Amino acid sequence: MRTAAVLGSLVLLPLLALPAAAADLPTVRASAETPPNFDDDEGGNADADDPAIWVDRARPERSRVVGTLKNGGLAVFDLHGKQVQHIATPQAPTPDAEAGRFNNVDVVQGARIGRRTLDLAVVSDRGRDRIRVYAIRDGALADVTTAAPPRAFSATEAEVDEQRTAYGLTVAPDPEGGAPWVIVSRRHDTRLGVFRLADDGAGRITYRRVDTLDLPATFAVPGGTWTPCAEPGEGPQVEGMVFDPTDGVLYAAQEDVGVWRVPVRNGHFGSATLVDKVREFGRPAVYDEATEECAFTGPPSSAAGRYLTADAEGLTIAYGKNGAKQLLASSQGDSTFVAYDISHGYPRRTGGFAVSDGSTVDGVQHSDGAAVVTTPLGRDYPHGLLVLHDGENTPNDDRESTNFKFVRWEKVAGVLR
Repeated sequence: MRTAAVLGSLVLLPLLALPAAAADLPTVRASAETPPNFDDDEGGNADADDPAIWVDRARPERSRVVGTLKNGGLAVFDLHGKQVQHIATPQAPTPDAEAGRFNNVDVVQGARIGRRTLDLAVVSDRGRDRIRVYAIRDGALADVTTAAPPRAFSATEAEVDEQRTAYGLTVAPDPEGGAPWVIVSRRHDTRLGVFRLADDGAGRITYRRVDTLDLPATFAVPGGTWTPCAEPGEGPQVEGMVFDPTDGVLYAAQEDVGVWRVPVRNGHFGSATLVDKVREFGRPAVYDEATEECAFTGPPSSAAGRYLTADAEGLTIAYGKNGAKQLLASSQGDSTFVAYDISHGYPRRTGGFAVSDGSTVDGVQHSDGAAVVTTPLGRDYPHGLLVLHDGENTPNDDRESTNFKFVRWEKVAGVLR
């Protein structure tokens, strides 16, 4: 296990750009959306969260979007936003235990598992503290998880019910063509884990934990130290993550802190560097039990970031020509997205955008997960596709509604130039 640098040894890298108010950012519009999800009993307690994109290399226009719906399971959509498959979460093993709850998903194509080469959707089961694996064939998902998957972080089943469980997730392909690695964060904790997928000998897929990394929970700021405000007993967790296989680097969004850059080699973490911070970084606050919210007790800190408004959430990478790479980060607190050039290793902010209401599809608010591909996907998405979680889908029949929005990549690329 590694522990990331804390306090005086923390490295903060400057970002070379001028700040921009959210209202001044350019906007784009979504071209399609998925059906609304309602987080109530009538709606099956479905709450959209994180998307991933599977590319059909033979028929790109038949590619699929996979999205987690938390208690509502997993949904598969075509490129028009129509749901074509639904997978329920696992039931609770006992009446008093937690049931499955699907939090994050990532897709890896051409993964070598034993003697098989598979396209896979890999899911963090936050309810049961497991990793679930689904093979993708002709755009349809089939469960290939081992019959008795091991717990990701919890030592016992009783600890699973405390729900400090598998949370954020991204897949790291093996550079030598072996089985993929899966990087998972722990809910209400700063811990990250690396897991290796493997054949279980019975034709299904299991995993084992290889390494862990504990990010800081306390930081040096002018005049002392600072710990992000949270409910008692909870730490500053990570959810949004993406792995860049061209550099062997993980980018991880610690929600109340900022974005980390972490090299990962052969399933082991390197030294973590905080490369951008949220605007609330260093600002004193206290937890109010009556409102179950944090209230600021002092002014903003001079150590604060300039572009991300907490929570820092979904991360995804757009790959362009000649080695160009852009990291996109969801600035959930102000419903915008920040773009960073990572072509030369460390992020440099290059712009941002918001997704506004269109004539037939509403905009994106308080977004969690994001996924992008720059592969042409047929007539509707000739330059690629960006999929974003929308935390406030409308119209919503006066019920909480969430879904996923589809944006033509060239619309975003055009405003980031």
